[in-house]
Amino acid sequence: MDRVLTRMKFTALELCAGGGGQALGLEMAGFQHTAAVEYEPQFCETLRANRPKWNVLNKDIRELIPSDFAGLDLLAGGVPCPPFSIAGKQLGADDERDMFPTAMALIRGAKPRAVLLENVQGLASAKFSEYRKGLETQLFKLGYVAEWRVLQASDFGVPQLRPRFILIGLRKDDAERFMWPNPKHRRNLVGETLLDLMASKGWPGAELWADKANNIAPTIVGGSKKHGGPDLGPTRAKRQWRDLSVDGMGIANEAPESSFAIHGIPRLTVRMVARIQGFPDSWKIEGKKTVAYRQVGNAFPPPVAEAIGKAIIAAFTRGSKYVPELPLYETRLLEEPNKTAKQCLPKRVLKR
Repeated sequence: MDRVLTRMKFTALELCAGGGGQALGLEMAGFQHTAAVEYEPQFCETLRANRPKWNVLNKDIRELIPSDFAGLDLLAGGVPCPPFSIAGKQLGADDERDMFPTAMALIRGAKPRAVLLENVQGLASAKFSEYRKGLETQLFKLGYVAEWRVLQASDFGVPQLRPRFILIGLRKDDAERFMWPNPKHRRNLVGETLLDLMASKGWPGAELWADKANNIAPTIVGGSKKHGGPDLGPTRAKRQWRDLSVDGMGIANEAPESSFAIHGIPRLTVRMVARIQGFPDSWKIEGKKTVAYRQVGNAFPPPVAEAIGKAIIAAFTRGSKYVPELPLYETRLLEEPNKTAKQCLPKRVLKR
């Protein structure tokens, strides 16, 4: 006999929330956030503008008291990546920005049911094998079965090559039921994803451009507070963008006007970059261009976070009839999206 359909609530603490990519994806998966913690004030403004009911904490995660979050279902975070990025010195544990020890201390004190930590692909390299083993050992001693993979964002509907290191820690019973999310069969491409935005100011060359840009984008590089302005990354990345007929030397304020050359090479706007990252167009990005681009460029794509979040919830609930208890305000904030927003909203939201 079928079991009774059950509505459940799963809670999450989001560390280093940034512009909200992972937090949004986990919300779409069915998690409700106990708190979203972010050090940058303007990033917090973005979180509050989009989710006024979230408990957004503008503080360093080292200031958190673990026992305040006891009983969590999920502790999630994208701790700073420079210690492991090939774009930096890859100092790992010797880098003062390494926040994995802080995350581990919070896990030790809060004792969440599951852990999700994401970082750059560099953490999966042989150079950091001992560091990874150390993380796995610590999680094992805390009662978790740890498993990691590198997931490619383009496998989950994001039109971008964005490999991310994903570390999952689950209690033994949940770990036995956990299955990594499967890639989608169709990949989205840059040209088709951005065509309507490129044409929004009347540029007659938008369709020609889209044909040339119909490929997967290179990894968006957001830069840091100290380094990197509003452009699409280092020289190699700019060359790759040029192959897609995109000028990577800067970020535009607006889409190309009707007077822009038909065969011209446009720059992307912050909104275009946000869509390439998998954000819905309804997601507001606060701050001036450089700050806004940093939020978007360093984000964990929401569709990838959603897929992982659903996989974790499936491990929690496998074998039972389950309906996530979604926040009431989600429908209000995403209702009646415009035509451009509809293209990147999750089907679950569009069908409401």
